[in-house]
This record gives sequence, C-alpha cells and structure tokens, in this order.
Amino acid sequence: MAKENSFDIVSRVDMQEILNAVHQAEKEIEGRFDFKGSKSKIVFDGKPEITLHSDDDFKLKNVIDILEGKLVKRGVNLKALRYGKIESAAGDTVRQVVTLVQGIEQDIAKKIVKAIKDSKVKVQASVQGDQVRVSGKNRDDLQSAMAVVKGMDLNIPIEFTNYRTF
Repeated sequence: MAKENSFDIVSRVDMQEILNAVHQAEKEIEGRFDFKGSKSKIVFDGKPEITLHSDDDFKLKNVIDILEGKLVKRGVNLKALRYGKIESAAGDTVRQVVTLVQGIEQDIAKKIVKAIKDSKVKVQASVQGDQVRVSGKNRDDLQSAMAVVKGMDLNIPIEFTNYRTF
C-alpha cells in the first residue's frame, strides 16, 4: 500500500514574539528624546490586537515605525498586521487599533484550494477550519503544491506545518 503524505497551510503569529517586540518598542519610546513629555504608548494584553496611542498623527506614525522595526527584528511578518482607522481619543490624543491575523479566512482558503486544483498537481486540498490541508502520494507533488501557494499574492503570512507521512 502506498504511503500518503500531507502538510497544513496555516497563518499565525507567535504571540510571545509580539509581546517581546511591544516591550522593546515601549522602552525605546520611553528613552527617545522626541517622545519626552508625550502621551505615546502601546497597549497589548494578549488578545489579537494592539492599541497605539499618541499625541498626534505624526507621533503615531513614529510609534508605528518603531513597533514595525521591533516586530521585523523578532521575525514577525508585517502582513499579519491589519491597521484600523485613526480615531480621536481623550485628552487631545489619537488612537489606532492594529489587529493581528490569526488563521486563514474562508474566502482566502477557498482561493488556495482552487489554485492548487487548477494547477493540475496530483494532490488533494481541503479547508479544515482556519487552515488548509494538502495531501498526496508523491512528495514532489506536495513540493509543487507549496510552490503554487508561495507564488500566490495572498496578503497574509503563510506557513507550511505538520508535514506527515502515514
């Protein structure tokens, strides 16, 4: 009997790395001269969103640049960030909520499955919750399916995990 191989396509970020990057960004904001006396801060409580506060749009943009720099250094893909609208907040400040993408949305998952099936690679792809499972008999076919997905412009970070032979 032939062995079956499979892997999962997922989209997730490491929350511990996000937390570490936020702490580093907060320390940099506290120490920078251009933020002295500023009400700039970053709030992250473990939920998949980060709230940025600052005095004005310009300083908010600087806070975003600092945070993105720290996230990149920690290996977090910036495609995982979804920026909300800049809102007015109390005390003449502005606020922006940044949502972290966790999992593949259904419409994107269906797009991935369709692209794999259209490529005529001899694998089966199926949506399983917030991930896509790809299985096939030949490992080379799985590699081809990975190449198809990597070539797509999905606007989310993707990883190939859970590679199995059974």
